[in-house]
Amino acid sequence: MRHFVSDLTDLQNKLLEMGGLVESSVRASTRSLVERNESMARSVWDIEDRINQMDIEIDEFATRLLALQQPVARDLRFLTAAIKINSDLERMGDLAVNIAQRSLAHIERAQMNALIDIPHMSGVVESMVHKCLDAFVQRDAELAFTVLLSDDEVDDLKNAFYQELMAMIESGQATVPAAFDLIFVAHNLERVADHATNIAEDVLFLIKGVDVRHHHLA
Repeated sequence: MRHFVSDLTDLQNKLLEMGGLVESSVRASTRSLVERNESMARSVWDIEDRINQMDIEIDEFATRLLALQQPVARDLRFLTAAIKINSDLERMGDLAVNIAQRSLAHIERAQMNALIDIPHMSGVVESMVHKCLDAFVQRDAELAFTVLLSDDEVDDLKNAFYQELMAMIESGQATVPAAFDLIFVAHNLERVADHATNIAEDVLFLIKGVDVRHHHLA
């Protein structure tokens, strides 16, 4: 039993390490866009390699614990949540790569004055990722719930950003390709926020044993 508890701690630490890599990846991808920094954008691929490696390690580790230990109650919920969190983190890494790819394309275009909301939106999303992982470690339901609330803010920012860019295209202030780059970035940031929300919901399930998907704000 003592060995199993140690394994669960190791699994949690692996998830936190992976989460830290995801935070770095999202931050580098968006900063590379704002700062027009090609080397920073390309660094995201190096981080992604490690994220993918950890995804496999964590999945195999958690699956082996499920098979060998046959846990029940809270330990079963923890392992179930860990597998789902691992998947969400891996997808966040993929989305950061998408942002970095669009950043590289955008750097080659003429600079436009529509980046003011990208740093803010990225900051909100990065905070959501950090908070959902903290909530997981601390078993903090209240902190997890704040992540759910932030998801609506990100949706509003994305919609406002879309409208701003469409207006810039119509007025001739932005070309369609350049605007599309930023729309794509905003969309991927919104998807990262969705995955952070998934993790927060898994944390609430771990703590309370209740599935809050689709009706957490009801």
